[in-house]
Amino acid sequence: MIDKNVRDQCGVAKTLKIMGGKWTFLILHNLFEGKKRFGELERSMLGISPKTLSERLTLLEKEKIISKKVFAEIPLHVEYSLTEKGKSLKNIFKQMAKWGEKN
Repeated sequence: MIDKNVRDQCGVAKTLKIMGGKWTFLILHNLFEGKKRFGELERSMLGISPKTLSERLTLLEKEKIISKKVFAEIPLHVEYSLTEKGKSLKNIFKQMAKWGEKN
């Protein structure tokens, strides 16, 4: 998961290492609304490439912030949702929204 150098850093540095990538906050913001399929996430974020979305989702899943559920159907579909760890970020998002509205 997180390498030793990151574990030894302060909390803000650790958070930015995981959350600091472009699009990551917007992906999570979308998932606060509920489960989403890959295509739904892609359509909700104009300009994100499928490759970038896939990379960010993989990182967030690796860090146990989101979970991925694969449905063995034809066509195959996948849903992404927040884990409890991911849901714990909600207050940070609320504070960021308040700050953005004020400033």
